[in-house]
Amino acid sequence: MIKDLGWKVGGAQGEGIDSTQEIFALSLFRLGYYVSTYRHFMSLIKGGHTNGKVRVTSDLTGHHGDDLHILLAFDQETINHNFHELVAGGVLIYDTAIKDASVPENDKVNICPVPLTEMAKEAGSPIMKNMVSMGVTAAIIGLTPEDFRSVVLDKFGSKGDEIVESNIAAIQKGYDFYKENFSAQLELPARPVLKPERLYISGNEAVSLGAIAGGCRLLAQYPITPATEVMYQIIKNFPQVGGTVVQAEDEIAAVMMAIGANYTGVRSMTATSGPGFSLMMEALGLAGISETPLVIIDVQRAGPSTGLPTKTEQSDVYTMMYGSHGEIPRIILTPRSVEECFYFTMEAFNLAEKYQCPVIVATDLYMGMNKQTISSIDYDKFMVNRGKLISDEQLAELEKGAFKRFDVTAEDGVSFRSIPGQKNGRFVAMGNEHDEVGVEMEEPELRVKQMEKRAKKLENFADLAGVSYVGPENAELLLVDFGSITGPQREVYEELTAEGVSVGHLSLARLLPFPAAEIAPYITNAKKVLVTEMNSHGQLKNQLRQFINGDHNKYESCLKYSGDPFLVNEIYAKAKALADSLKKEVTL
Repeated sequence: MIKDLGWKVGGAQGEGIDSTQEIFALSLFRLGYYVSTYRHFMSLIKGGHTNGKVRVTSDLTGHHGDDLHILLAFDQETINHNFHELVAGGVLIYDTAIKDASVPENDKVNICPVPLTEMAKEAGSPIMKNMVSMGVTAAIIGLTPEDFRSVVLDKFGSKGDEIVESNIAAIQKGYDFYKENFSAQLELPARPVLKPERLYISGNEAVSLGAIAGGCRLLAQYPITPATEVMYQIIKNFPQVGGTVVQAEDEIAAVMMAIGANYTGVRSMTATSGPGFSLMMEALGLAGISETPLVIIDVQRAGPSTGLPTKTEQSDVYTMMYGSHGEIPRIILTPRSVEECFYFTMEAFNLAEKYQCPVIVATDLYMGMNKQTISSIDYDKFMVNRGKLISDEQLAELEKGAFKRFDVTAEDGVSFRSIPGQKNGRFVAMGNEHDEVGVEMEEPELRVKQMEKRAKKLENFADLAGVSYVGPENAELLLVDFGSITGPQREVYEELTAEGVSVGHLSLARLLPFPAAEIAPYITNAKKVLVTEMNSHGQLKNQLRQFINGDHNKYESCLKYSGDPFLVNEIYAKAKALADSLKKEVTL
């Protein structure tokens, strides 16, 4: 019995790779398995190599897995790029329609040429080769064509019974052909007890659901990979709650619309990626100085500039923490799982209104665009907190023009805000420095008071735990990460723990306010700190050095910036080497 099963399909973009991956993953999900997916694709509509991987397991994971057991190749490039990933005993299925197919010599891998396109034509259309391939896969892993029927019904049921049955027939053709011509078999992991409360969604889908649950009723966005899916999902669901989506002419307009809507009392947000986030810098400062709530989703991709639009990275750390001229309070949340994409986005709207400042939810392409099984999300965990909204009764006690929107006497730095239309609640939310009422001014003493007032907002922030930790209290080796790295790094932690290594795993839930007090004891106790992140400068490691006093020589980086996500073995190799070096020090 294998621990998990890795399956991958590859071909040219526009050849149905995404739909083939989705059919397989969703079918296995409905059978009760846990699945994690990864889509590798290029910035092209058609042409160029693309592939989709599915990891099938008996339990929750946060990673698409290192091992590959079945490779389904629709073209030669798929063999060229992915054959080396197949483990001993793995299976290569390739379409005999590939002219002069070339397969590397490897007597440990089962080679299975199958006339996928030819059988698809016999079933009714060459586009059904993805269904033929499902039948071949089913024959290898002990499933039947009927195990795919529910997904086929969902996908083609509206087109009539004849189309449904032709697709099932295509699956059967592939199944029968493999059974008649090949004998290699692979076992699926143990099938878990089917839990109907599970979900199969991506980080972007979870963000959109979290926004709606958090009370968002306006999304202003300019489409940009990999954040566009957030807009698509909200468009799909907003009609149920009376929300509005505005496709702005650019990212500057989008963020300004979100700021304006929040000013009027409507919970609003925008979603973008690195290039669009860069364009929002001045507006970020406007939200800060005018103390207007704002939620921004940054689905990070590989930069700089246009960079690699369809590849993943975590290189916006500096921009999120320090972007925009001047100094403003801001909150940066870093969900470490698809579930947290939901909960953190939902909570972001409370935080934005409670502290009257920008809140950035930082995900990345890997987490945002790839689906996986998660536990059911709990909408009842959320309670709306609109912060210091002044009531009509409180305003009625004031004289006209006496409302101090930016009152510097507030001990927590957060003043009461009004909503346009409230009598005696009028004020100007401007980008210039201003006095307590909101009138533009340049007096040094008043300027200092307003800056100090805003700076106080997050001094005692305790609304969301800054880190989570597993491991012994005084672990010698400390693994640190944030965001989507938490999934694969947790597997490294578990493997090292099983080997008897004194190791702990610390993952950050937020970058600002930086949780230095929560992190410091673990850093102090550790002999070596391995910070794993997807950028080339070690941006998180540098923040740890800045915010936490101590020996800077104990920090090590595990970096990746190729655009591809980390494999578990890449992190393990670095962590294991550090663990071995610590063991040698003790021996000496």
